[in-house]
Amino acid sequence: MKLARNFFRPLAIGAPEPLRELPVRLERMIHFVPPHLEKVRAKVPELAGQVDVVLGNLEDAIPVEAKEAAREGFIAMARATDFGATGLWTRINALNSPWMLDDVTRIAAEVGGKLDVVMLPKVEGPWDIHYLDQLLAQLEARHQLPKPILIHAILETAEGVKNVDAIAQASPRMHGMSLGPADLAASRAMKTTRVGGGHPDYKVIADPVEGRDRAVAQQDLWHYTIAKMVDACAANGLKAFYGPFGDFSDAQACEAQFRNAFLLGCAGAWTLHPSQIGIAKRVFSPDPGEVAFARRILDAMPDGSGAVMIDGKMQDDATWKQAKVIVDLARGVAARDPELGELYGFGR
Repeated sequence: MKLARNFFRPLAIGAPEPLRELPVRLERMIHFVPPHLEKVRAKVPELAGQVDVVLGNLEDAIPVEAKEAAREGFIAMARATDFGATGLWTRINALNSPWMLDDVTRIAAEVGGKLDVVMLPKVEGPWDIHYLDQLLAQLEARHQLPKPILIHAILETAEGVKNVDAIAQASPRMHGMSLGPADLAASRAMKTTRVGGGHPDYKVIADPVEGRDRAVAQQDLWHYTIAKMVDACAANGLKAFYGPFGDFSDAQACEAQFRNAFLLGCAGAWTLHPSQIGIAKRVFSPDPGEVAFARRILDAMPDGSGAVMIDGKMQDDATWKQAKVIVDLARGVAARDPELGELYGFGR
């Protein structure tokens, strides 16, 4: 077991000091780009102004014969684009794949200074984080990178969900976690072929009452896992994210799933199709009415102590903390999106 005083020491001589706090960045949508496709790469400079994170995907959905082309395409894309305030991430191939090592070594060498986060798929336990942590430190030292590259874990196996707390505590390099519902469903032997979202057969039904139809309500397959992930992340100062929603034709269901994740504490979600960008931006930006009410609470209780009545509802230190979460998020959104800042009242 590593001693607490050694936790924030660099793992390689010459590597940058690990971060003690995550950078304060808005990450409402992590937009996936297949970098082996030249026509898609060409749109990235414009895309970078529309999303909070651009992620070059090297893993699932990239054909085997295109793995190396995707890696080279990501490097070219990173070199050619000024991302400004937009985050640059990559999802590398899994640790047990033949491409993972080249993914990390080539990208760190060529564009490591621009890279913010490496997304690691199919994380099973802290040992996976420890391996990548050490490797990144060695590469940062070798290439004299100015800042540490963070790690984002995808929970997509039953073992990973079981070990979620240990994963969250594994390294100061940890950025956060995302739910990977499709692979997780397979790992759990769940009987669904959907990528995220609900299932019409996962439901509760009211008790029978003579002369009445029995009410039926569809349930959320992912509520337990998202809540468990959010708790692990919140307890360790990390961010939680909803992963992919695969039905691009059902914007309403996508928005409902994203909103459930937002209300449970997620900071953002993956967007796999341009149509999902606006949904994520809308859902993971707080409602102006909620922001206005939260600001009234903070104004009425400047130091967060005591209790007040607002519109017939009691507000105390607990609701003050809730209000501060909403207002702090709104300020971050306003800094990124001036139009929303005007709606929140921060633009004046």
